[in-house]
Amino acid sequence: MKKIDAGQFIGLLANLGTLVGLLLLVFELNQNRQLTRAQIRHELSMGIVEHLDVVANNSQLADVIRRGSSGEELTPDERTQFTMRSNAVLRYWEDVHYQYRQGLYDESEFEKQREAWVDSLSRSAGLVAYWCANQKLYSADFAKEIDGALTTHKCK
Repeated sequence: MKKIDAGQFIGLLANLGTLVGLLLLVFELNQNRQLTRAQIRHELSMGIVEHLDVVANNSQLADVIRRGSSGEELTPDERTQFTMRSNAVLRYWEDVHYQYRQGLYDESEFEKQREAWVDSLSRSAGLVAYWCANQKLYSADFAKEIDGALTTHKCK
């Protein structure tokens, strides 16, 4: 049996220490990834809650959204409100889509987002009209996703 000298023993311990350190680093990175996912999910949830809360507490805006969604005539100021709200909703959706593509959204959770998009777009001719006129302002991947979600109303 070969005798191990002190230098080899210290080298072996150093290598083991490095291996343990790497394992701990991988563990920490995984925990950080889970924490990041939770934070992003929370921020996205709060974003939609804020959108819904603004409409719920502003009857004038709710009226504009209802009339704009059904394609009714809007005043220039109301049209601006509807346009800004449509852009905000679509930018929120685009962010959700981006987070999903980055792996920070589960497939099953994102599928429910898609279903909500299809539902919203099927009930809002005004939102679809805004989308069709402005889709070039959004990322190509997101545009493809939304175009696939158009069921009732389509871009001409």
